[in-house]
Amino acid sequence: MTDQAEVYQIDAIGLVCPLPILRFKKRIQNLPSGTQVEFLADDPSGRRDLQVFCELTGHKIEWVREEEAGVLRYRVRLA
Repeated sequence: MTDQAEVYQIDAIGLVCPLPILRFKKRIQNLPSGTQVEFLADDPSGRRDLQVFCELTGHKIEWVREEEAGVLRYRVRLA
């Protein structure tokens, strides 16, 4: 089981398309393959944008959880 401390977190709450994905892309740039990233966003198009980005780059969305105030928490494993 992965320790929570090993998860890199990116907060994009309050940002609208395309800024959440741009922030995600910039922050993961130097992270090694296999890194687990928690990505928080509340942009309505964020789920689709992240799915497409992961399909193009090989990253894997492991799960998505809906939280309060329309925030979605994604767990992504980097390719």
